[in-house]
Amino acid sequence: MGKSASLAALPLFSLFRTEPAAAVARSALMTDETPAVQAEAAQAKMEFVLRLRARGISDVNVLRALEIIPRESFAPHRYRDLALRDVALPIACGQMMQEPLLVARMIEALRVEQGQKVLEIGAGSGYASAVLARLTQGVTSVERFQSLVTAARTRLDALGIANVTVIHADGLALPPDMGPFDRILVHGRLDTLPDSLICLLAEEGCVVAGLMSEGAPRIVRWRHAPDGLMQDSICEGRLQRLIPGLAAVL
Repeated sequence: MGKSASLAALPLFSLFRTEPAAAVARSALMTDETPAVQAEAAQAKMEFVLRLRARGISDVNVLRALEIIPRESFAPHRYRDLALRDVALPIACGQMMQEPLLVARMIEALRVEQGQKVLEIGAGSGYASAVLARLTQGVTSVERFQSLVTAARTRLDALGIANVTVIHADGLALPPDMGPFDRILVHGRLDTLPDSLICLLAEEGCVVAGLMSEGAPRIVRWRHAPDGLMQDSICEGRLQRLIPGLAAVL
C-alpha cells in the first residue's frame, strides 16, 4: 500500500471524504493545476493535519475544518509555499498570521458548537474566521485595520463563506448590545480580561486570549462558573499585544 493510500485509510480522513460534492467541485474550478499537482497538494494537506493531530489537537471537528480551509489562500503570495508549515507568516499592516498549531489550540479551547455565535477580535488574514465558520452558526470578526478588513472579506467571499461578518471597529470598545456571544476569541495579548468583553459574553460563554501569566506569555480561557469567571491556562503562546482604537492609517 502506498503512502497516500495509507494516510487516506486512517479513520480521521474517512470523515473528511464526506465533504459535499459541490464543495469539491468549487475547489477544482478554482485551480488549473494538473491531477498530479492536485494529488500532491492533497497529500501535503493530509500530512499537515496529521502533524497537528500528533501535537495534541484531538477535536475531530476542528481538524476537519483545518483540513478543508486552504491556509494558502489566506497567506501572502510570497509565503504560500510555507502555508502548510507550522510557522507564523507576516501579513500587511505589520501583523502576523499565527502558526496553525496555535490557531488550532485556541479554537479547540473555545469548544465551539453548531448554533453558537462567535466574536473574533483581530480578523487578520481571515483564516481563523474561515475555520470558525465551519464550526458554528455565525462569526462576527472585528479588525482595527481597514485594509485587512477589505482583504479578509475578499478572501472569504472567494471561498463562498457567507456566515462571517468582518467589521472595521475597535475590538475593545464594542457596544454591549452587539452581544451576547457564546464564544469570544481574541488574537492578541491582554493585560487582563476587560469589562467591555465580559459585557458581550453569554451566561455560559467563554473567552480565549493571550495573557502574561507569571511572567510568561500564555493562552488562557475564561469561563463562567458559580463563583464568577474561572481562568484556565491552555498552553504557551506568544501573541502581539492588543492595541485599543482604530488604526490611524491603513
